Amino acid sequence: MNGNGHHVNAPQALIIEARPKTYAIDVRVFVATIMATMVVAFGTGLMMGPTDARLAMPVLSFLGIELPEPVQLPAAAINSEPIVGAMSTQSLMPSNPQARNSNSKSATYMVGEVSANGEIIINKEGEDAAGEVLIKQAKRTKTEHVATLGYKIRETHVNIDTPVLEGTGDVPHERDITYDRINKENDGNIRDQTMPSGQHLLVDMKNLEADFLNSESRLARAMQDSVIAGGLTMLSYHCHSLHPAGVSCVGVLLESHISFHTWPDEGVITLDMFTTSEKPLLPVLPSIKKLFGIPRVNAETGEKEEVVTVWSHELRGFRTEDARKVHHLDGNSDISKHVTSPLEVVYKEHVLNMETEYGRIDIWDVKERDDTPGYEDGLRLGLAPQDPRWFSYEDASPCRLLFLDGVLHMANQTDRVFHETLVHPAMFAHPSPKSVGILGGGDGGSLREVLKHKSVTDVTMVELDEKVVSVSKEYLPEISDCSDIVGSKPNCFDDDRLSLIFTDAFAYVKEKKEANGKFDVLVADVNQPENQDEYTDADTVNALVESLSPLGVLVINAGEAPMIVDPRADKGMQPKREAFTKLLEAHPKIASIFVFEDAQSGYVDPVAFLVACRDASCRKNWYGQTDEINYQVFDRLQAMKSKKPALIQFDGATQRSYQVPPRAWETVYCRREPEPFECAYRGLDMTKELFEYYPKNEDESAFVIRESKEGAENDAAVYATVDIPEGSYIMPTHLAASLEVSEDSAKDSNATAHLEGVGEADVLTDFVDYIDENGHSARDGSGKIYVEIGGSRVIRESDDASEVNIRRWVPAHPDGARPKYSPVYDRHRHSFDVFLVASRDIKAGEEIVKPGDLWDH
Repeated sequence: MNGNGHHVNAPQALIIEARPKTYAIDVRVFVATIMATMVVAFGTGLMMGPTDARLAMPVLSFLGIELPEPVQLPAAAINSEPIVGAMSTQSLMPSNPQARNSNSKSATYMVGEVSANGEIIINKEGEDAAGEVLIKQAKRTKTEHVATLGYKIRETHVNIDTPVLEGTGDVPHERDITYDRINKENDGNIRDQTMPSGQHLLVDMKNLEADFLNSESRLARAMQDSVIAGGLTMLSYHCHSLHPAGVSCVGVLLESHISFHTWPDEGVITLDMFTTSEKPLLPVLPSIKKLFGIPRVNAETGEKEEVVTVWSHELRGFRTEDARKVHHLDGNSDISKHVTSPLEVVYKEHVLNMETEYGRIDIWDVKERDDTPGYEDGLRLGLAPQDPRWFSYEDASPCRLLFLDGVLHMANQTDRVFHETLVHPAMFAHPSPKSVGILGGGDGGSLREVLKHKSVTDVTMVELDEKVVSVSKEYLPEISDCSDIVGSKPNCFDDDRLSLIFTDAFAYVKEKKEANGKFDVLVADVNQPENQDEYTDADTVNALVESLSPLGVLVINAGEAPMIVDPRADKGMQPKREAFTKLLEAHPKIASIFVFEDAQSGYVDPVAFLVACRDASCRKNWYGQTDEINYQVFDRLQAMKSKKPALIQFDGATQRSYQVPPRAWETVYCRREPEPFECAYRGLDMTKELFEYYPKNEDESAFVIRESKEGAENDAAVYATVDIPEGSYIMPTHLAASLEVSEDSAKDSNATAHLEGVGEADVLTDFVDYIDENGHSARDGSGKIYVEIGGSRVIRESDDASEVNIRRWVPAHPDGARPKYSPVYDRHRHSFDVFLVASRDIKAGEEIVKPGDLWDH
């Protein structure tokens, strides 16, 4: 037993503590459940929007909560005109905050009218009515930039549950969207909406009235009127207010859609219109500008601000290649690239649109965002240094562009540069041009430049479209202005030397047999080869060549200059230019062809030009020295009445730059198959060694000069001091330093040294004799003489082939003469005519001997 009288090992009764029956719940699970429920409810509210009053009101009534009945919004008037379309049902609450928080049941609110600025007037009725109450949109703080609007929208409520304004549109004819109406135009022709293509017009406007941009009804009216102006059909439209300010609208068209968004405080609207119809969309642009361009009043000056409009037009979707080629607004057309597509072109004024018997003529005035005032603008505006207007496009004069069938033909600001580049290189390649032909050129620019030459006695211009001439004279009068040229009429087209013929230029050349051999210079001022199929026709090319006099020169606008990355020319972007070039190369009466380019002619990319000569003697004129060409410009051109220079672009230095084509021409030329022979010599072979002659350092010199053996023709001879492998370069530094003298200079020096009645000039005589003994004429026909002045001049000549051990670096061409066209020869003329290499292995101690006819071929 224990102390309590119980046996220690006796069984004990089970004692159970009495507790109320409950369930164990983890508080973390409980909190998570509540939070999840709240998230689901909040998300549902965001997606679903406010509960429909028809569902909510019975529940609220059951709970004893009474709300005003929803008010049906009637059609109201704006300036006494009805709002188009049915108004949606919406609950309107009073603008008085106290009234909104009041439980008063005695006041009701009835819609009265819509004011001119789009605000809704609410009439308060009942025992607490105090008269008319005006509901005004709350004004938000002006944003730093319109791009921050997205952030502002996230801060505020956007009315997306029910449109503020919507309707089916207002059309000036009975609405008919049956199959027949959808698929036929008014004239019964089938509407072309089956192709996956369309037109897209983007319009941005600023400095607009804030009230207008905040009025759904006024904006909806402008949208519908724009659709009507475009001859389109609106099916429905929907406008949503953004609170506190701004409106977004979209109109569903039979042809596609129109939409826009407004920023009232900034005075900005951005709009786009897309149609699948082939009906031109650009004609609706003036209506959009008029209907939406309500100017705002400047708060400081009280005057209306100028509305700024920036727009872009694009052809969308997928058209056939044939359809793209004929559409003047296609993305590849010049008018699209320069005017209608880029938003960077901030000023676009369509000056003229004319359809003629032969095509379409367009004239546009444009300014780009990064344009700045030019020299003439500075004089006109009196701009001082650091004047901020120097950096603004607004003070720059617009550039006027002339387009023919969507192809850029001329820009008035770069007209002189382009026409000087087209005309004068060819004119100065001829010794004295008298009869000149111009194919095309209806703007008058080529004619103006030709008439500056004193030698010209007659000009024949053949232009297809007479309207091009009349339009150019009216809208681009400065291009055909000859009033400053001494001896010419005020307008170039009135010059007595001109014969103006209106017909197809290429047909004229082919059919007018009496023109054969007539033209000293023929200027083809027509489309580039890619847009002129005649350039690939052998008969046409033959007619062009046959129309030239024996020393005649042909020049064309050859299109966009090539790039180094371009493929072989006949496979790239300019296959027709390559075909034309090859036709000229194959023609027996063409002796030389040159290509050059200019980046200042007013086009996005450098413009290429091609000159072809019937006689190789034009090479001498083409490769003239800078001062020589400058003298010819002075001597051969008419003076200007204003005493200004006759030319602003072309001179001797400019011609020198044309003599060496950029490397891209050489690179693309050498992609011909098979590769032209001379392409293997575009640079020195870096695997070959250079063996130099150092007269003051015999230890380093690979050559030594010794007295010749007795009886030898030369007083000295050159010997190798080391072994020289075949193909190694012989005295390259000395040869590269050869003196260049023109043949004319050599002749004049010789004549001056032997003037009758004057003692001989020994120094000059010795110089002429030195040229005769150590010089050789360039093989390119340029009229240059390369005179060796280093150790190479001492090398002995021999007609014994077994003695000869050196040769020219570039052998004679396999065809026996330099090619008519070769950018490689044009770029490396000097090096091809001076460098020598070992023709076989030369042993140390062996005399260096060159062939007697080394430079004859």
